[in-house]
Amino acid sequence: HLRQRSGTDVALFSAMMQVILGEGLADEGFVRERTEGLDDFREVVTEYTPENVEALTGVPAADIRAAARAFAGAKNASIVYSMGITQHTTGVDNVLSLANLAMLTGNLGRPFTGVNPLRGQNNVQGACDMGALPNVLPGYQAVTDDALRSRFEKAWGAELSGEIGMTAVEIVHAAGEGEIKGLYVMGENPALSDPNSNRTREALQATEFLVVQDAFVSETAEYADVVLPAATFAEKDGTFTNTERRVQRVQKAVPPPGEARADWEILCDLSTAMGSPMTYEHPSEIMGELAALTPIYGGMSYERIDANGLQWPCPTADHPGTPYLHGESFTRGLGKFHPIPFREAAELPDDEYPLLLTTGRILQHFHTGTMSRKSEGLEMLSGGASVEIHPDDAKALRLRDGQMATVSSRRGSVKVAARVTERSRKGTVFMAFHFHEAAANVLTNDALDPVAKIPEFKVCAVKVEPVRRRRRTRRKAKA
Repeated sequence: HLRQRSGTDVALFSAMMQVILGEGLADEGFVRERTEGLDDFREVVTEYTPENVEALTGVPAADIRAAARAFAGAKNASIVYSMGITQHTTGVDNVLSLANLAMLTGNLGRPFTGVNPLRGQNNVQGACDMGALPNVLPGYQAVTDDALRSRFEKAWGAELSGEIGMTAVEIVHAAGEGEIKGLYVMGENPALSDPNSNRTREALQATEFLVVQDAFVSETAEYADVVLPAATFAEKDGTFTNTERRVQRVQKAVPPPGEARADWEILCDLSTAMGSPMTYEHPSEIMGELAALTPIYGGMSYERIDANGLQWPCPTADHPGTPYLHGESFTRGLGKFHPIPFREAAELPDDEYPLLLTTGRILQHFHTGTMSRKSEGLEMLSGGASVEIHPDDAKALRLRDGQMATVSSRRGSVKVAARVTERSRKGTVFMAFHFHEAAANVLTNDALDPVAKIPEFKVCAVKVEPVRRRRRTRRKAKA
């Protein structure tokens, strides 16, 4: 377990690769035949010795060397990462560094290898596949490509914009500045999940017309002009796509309650009411249209995926699916090594805000708790909101375990119970973002990665102060 200072991932991975190159542990055959750009990459990595990087990351040089040797020496090494890699202003650099590490050791294009993202929610992969990104149509087909766009325009009987749109946080910022007048939020809770959430809530308040479509009334729905009740996963038919690109059937177990309806039914009626008729009898028809327009899903149907699912690319009806990618070559031909110099996070601790805050999840709750916090059992097990702080930091602050503390950043403050634990490294505090009563994202920084536009949830500067109880004074009774 390498417990690095949050935000120093590139330095840590570069040090591992410096060891692999220095000790001759690279897969020379794979590098020679399948990649390019090694020399420029090597020039940057050379300066990141384990000793230099120990001072940056807090990880002992001996542990960095041991990790590098273990990874390079494995027959099959798989990199599995989650939000701690991407939710930085250097998120793209982090992912490119992991790709460099996989290529350097030949751990791509074979079973049980690769660079594998764990997405933040269960069907994020499927949503991206369906075009829920600002720059692509379904199947990662560029909106700027006139020929690709015309195929969808013909199938849908509608004119489509060829301009790249905004990302989620950019949309909220634009709404706050009056550039966007209306928002339609589906199954998302930005009032609690967005960074610098005071700014987000001001934007939601300022939006002229806000529609929220969700299974429960979330914190975001409190700002809505219209709330559309949506069915949950167990109340509708459809598909989920997981991180190994496996498209799986979801089958209705119970009918939706009250006025709740499946998302696709709501969208069809809304589109029709707005003058663009959209009619399907069943989600299987939508899958059929998808297969016709999206090559990576071309061979899929409900009948084929019913039992075990299929992994895309699956271009034809007789194709077995693709268990792993890049077997013979990369999409661009040769894999490219990227020289990635280390960059610090957008905001670091200082005299005024001396601690580093990183945020995440706990086992018992899911995302903003819109569903999971309605379970009494999970609430009991979770123990409620807390800020986890190292014993040395707690001692310096005269903060006891269980005592209420005020955690403040340049964006806001929250009151939360302290949990004194060595799970946090010295100088770092941790908060889960599930709890509206102590909303961690009031504190987080909405600075964005310049390429992917993902915000820096994992690093910001804070101060922690004990909440002192006021002593009660007994008034003397008047004579």
